Amino acid sequence: MAQLFFRYGAMNSGKSIEILKVAHNYEEQNKAVVIMTSAVDDRDEIGVITSRIGLKRKATPIYEDTNVYELIAKMNKKIACVLIDEAQFLQHHHIKELAKIVDEMNIPVMAFGLKNDFRNELFVGSKYLLLYADKIEEMKTICWFCAKKAIMNLRVHEGQPVYDGKQILIGGNEAYYPVCRKHYLKPPLNF
Repeated sequence: MAQLFFRYGAMNSGKSIEILKVAHNYEEQNKAVVIMTSAVDDRDEIGVITSRIGLKRKATPIYEDTNVYELIAKMNKKIACVLIDEAQFLQHHHIKELAKIVDEMNIPVMAFGLKNDFRNELFVGSKYLLLYADKIEEMKTICWFCAKKAIMNLRVHEGQPVYDGKQILIGGNEAYYPVCRKHYLKPPLNF
């Protein structure tokens, strides 16, 4: 029975490398996967999944007006799994389409992304994945400043924490740190 999975974690928790690993494992068994990512993430280029350790792979971009269900339905191959990176940037209709792929096509869908933004508010995609997903799994990483589990994302600008601003600012270690609650609320001076 196919299910909708949501695997979330703070920045640097290995979400992108995990999606590439899962794709490799399916393909090594000659099972077709569809790899997709939000078109909002344009760090390398639109439609590319890049892990921090240097692995990258082309993916089908999901734009705001993309109907993911129709896109999968038009593919003329037996699909073993649909893998989604940067799922936090998806819209409500995308999440309903992913659920429809699971329920009507019996294809498992694994979505990976952040749960909360730098203000500790849910992203739209994450909110609806938390509501619609059959299975939810946290991918863990450690705080940038201590050994506790990172549960939040601290946005930084010129070495200073940022707590206000627009929700989406694409970036990596130059803009965000995975942090525990203590260091989110009170990061060390001069970091």
